[in-house]
Formats: sequence, structure tokens, C-alpha cells
Amino acid sequence: MSSTQDIDALIDMMAKLPGLGPRSARRAVLHMIRKRALLLTPLAETMQTVAETARECLNCGNVGTTDVCDLCTSNERANGEICVVEDVSDLWAMERTRVFKGRYHVLGGTLSALDAVGPQELRIPRLMDRIETESVTEVILALNATIDGQTTAHYIADQLEGRVKLTTLAQGVPIGGELDYLDDGTISAALKARKSI
Repeated sequence: MSSTQDIDALIDMMAKLPGLGPRSARRAVLHMIRKRALLLTPLAETMQTVAETARECLNCGNVGTTDVCDLCTSNERANGEICVVEDVSDLWAMERTRVFKGRYHVLGGTLSALDAVGPQELRIPRLMDRIETESVTEVILALNATIDGQTTAHYIADQLEGRVKLTTLAQGVPIGGELDYLDDGTISAALKARKSI
């Protein structure tokens, strides 16, 4: 048995995280070992706590430590707006802006015929239930501008047509973007979504 077997196992586990490869994982593990009392021990304890308490919100699909998340229980967010996103990371990205003041709905992915992902595999039926029970006036489709994301947006729009106001995020040239560096699809979307000045 190798004297570094447990450390190697930790490096292998860390290397499976997004954004970390074997080298980055090795550096991170060595840093944590050197700062054991400051980093490694508290990290292990926090990870154990999160492993025991983290759960998906039964209402919207966000991740937290209660059955229904703070965003869903906040009366300040009960304004009739629901922003539909693909994943929890998209919800957290929207929240970082501190602009949207409504509630969210996490689909858990996108429709994909190739991967056999239909509406029942996503949280689309739960979205339809929420629209009936939560006095929803507007659904904002904040899905990624991929083929699967747009297919999912069109499917949801078809299901909700005439029931609520449907909107989508504007797409096009990012702030600070130079036309020469943008792809054709981005320029095309920006041109179609142009507004008066």
C-alpha cells in the first residue's frame, strides 16, 4: 500500500471537479495540506455538513438546506414573475446581478431528442402547476442560446401561449464587445433585437 494512497485519492476526486485538471487538483491539495488547520479541516467539516443538509427546493429546484428555498418563501418576490432557467448555476448567475426581483424555476436541463430528455424528465410539469397556483403574470425564458435551449423555450412558449405574458432575455452584442470578434449568430440576434435610440 502506497504511503500517499489517500492523498492520491483526494487529488483524483478534486480533478473531477469542473475547472480543475490533475495539475490544478494536485496544487490545491498540497496547499490545503500545508494549511491543514486553516483550510483542510474546516473544508472537510463543511463538506460533511453540506452532504447531510443540501437539498433541492421542492418548489423551484434551487439548492439550499430547506425543503423550500428562501427565494420561494420571500413575500417580496411574490410579484407574479417567474424566470425559467436551465440549471441552478444559471439561477445563481441571475441572482448575482441583483436585478431580477421575482421568483425562479429551474428546469434541470433542456429538451434533447438525442439524449431522450423529454418534458417529463425536466421540471416542465411543475412549472405548469406553478403557473396555475401562484398567480403568475409573466414568465421570463432565460434559457441558453443553444439549439436545445431554444427548442425548450419554444416548447414552453407553445404550452403557455395565451395563458401568461411570455418574454425572453435580449440577445446580441455584449457590453464592450467588438463586432469583429463576434460570431455571425450573435450579430444576427443583435440586429433582429435592435431598438430605437
